[in-house]
Amino acid sequence: MTVNDADTNNDIEADNGNGTKPIMRGRRRLLGLLRQRLWLQVLVGMALGIAFGLAIGPTGGLLSPSAASLVGNWVALPGKLFILAIQFVVIPLVVASVIRGIAGGSTGQLGVIGIWTIGFFLVFTVIAAIIGIGLAVLIKPGTVIDGANNIATATTPTPEAATLPGLAEFPDLLVSIFPRDPLATFVSGNMLQIVIAAVIIGVAMISISSEQRRPLLDLLASVQAVAMAVVAVVLRFAPLAVFGLLAQITAQVGVDALLSTAVYVATVILGLAILFALYLATAAWAGTPPMKFLRAAREPLLLAFSTSSSAAVMPVSLATSVGKLGAHAAVARFVIPLGTTINMGGTALYQGVAALFLAQVFGVEIGLTGMILVVVMATGAAIGSPGTPGIGIIILATILTSIGVPAAGIAIILGVDRILDMCRTVANVTGDLVASQFVSRYATDHIDTAESDSVKEATP
Repeated sequence: MTVNDADTNNDIEADNGNGTKPIMRGRRRLLGLLRQRLWLQVLVGMALGIAFGLAIGPTGGLLSPSAASLVGNWVALPGKLFILAIQFVVIPLVVASVIRGIAGGSTGQLGVIGIWTIGFFLVFTVIAAIIGIGLAVLIKPGTVIDGANNIATATTPTPEAATLPGLAEFPDLLVSIFPRDPLATFVSGNMLQIVIAAVIIGVAMISISSEQRRPLLDLLASVQAVAMAVVAVVLRFAPLAVFGLLAQITAQVGVDALLSTAVYVATVILGLAILFALYLATAAWAGTPPMKFLRAAREPLLLAFSTSSSAAVMPVSLATSVGKLGAHAAVARFVIPLGTTINMGGTALYQGVAALFLAQVFGVEIGLTGMILVVVMATGAAIGSPGTPGIGIIILATILTSIGVPAAGIAIILGVDRILDMCRTVANVTGDLVASQFVSRYATDHIDTAESDSVKEATP
């Protein structure tokens, strides 16, 4: 090596020491942070998915609508497999969690926890529906939309409204909800019947001796641990799943659908933000400051936003509630699965806004009586709806029919329903987590001291 070569090499090393090495260290730090923080990976996947969807989408995209749809379907494949993998463990986890949550305590404990939990869900669902209707009355988003023209140009078929049961049919409806065969119920996928069946088994186990129920409780603890282990593995692919799901949604919806119903979308999101703030205030009341709650709950909330399914996020919500938010394990095992089934405050709010929005679009005056009917129906329908994507739009068709608004008006909002479904799922999951905190705090005198819990140990 010549002197000049040595000088040049020293200059390069000096440059590396003063310039390149800090940059490389910064990159390594960023990559290390990404590897350790699932929520950050999910955020990156969301941003890239939205950008990719807009790049290929119908509004100024690089591909034709048919090609964009084809690419979107393939890109969304990992996301669809991710949701199926999570749903694969949801039912055994729900059954194990509910039975252990009940059978691990006493009849008095179950009664107190149940009253607090159901009261919490019912109160917040009613409040959510009232918030939605109140904002729709104040903002009047339907006055800027021409309903007839939108219906005429809509090409998406409108879901049919279910027949609203009358007073005479109501007993039969209650009978249909009650599970008939435990084994058939657990494989049916009907979450409401599954929770009811698990509650029956758990209550029955309280009445037998601890020696008799211990083997089954140990088995259910193992089932719970295995389910959470599967969830921990599946969550590693969450960023890729989020990327694909949001890319497909963005490519299908585009910007035009958002702009045409911008006031309606803004009204729903404003209502959900108010509901979210109420949940944070309740969490603070229960002893968890808002920022601490948000830091602990960011993973289930981001997954709720990207998957639009509170049932699919339930295992992560359960682990977060116990492992990061410090909720009592017995309470979380009861509240989180039950909340996934009946706590649909975000859905009730959305239905309230949508019902009045479409009533304004078509010039239908529903009056105070109609608003009360919307609150009652939105509350009841939201509580009875499963935690699956898109169910809110079907329930909305029933509400519209009952207040004299053409159900075909759903075509106006169908294009943006998935985006709003993502937002209201975040509110629903937040309600589940806050309820677990709240009940743990205020029913604590009736809760037995828990041993080391498999849910807490398996926290992702």
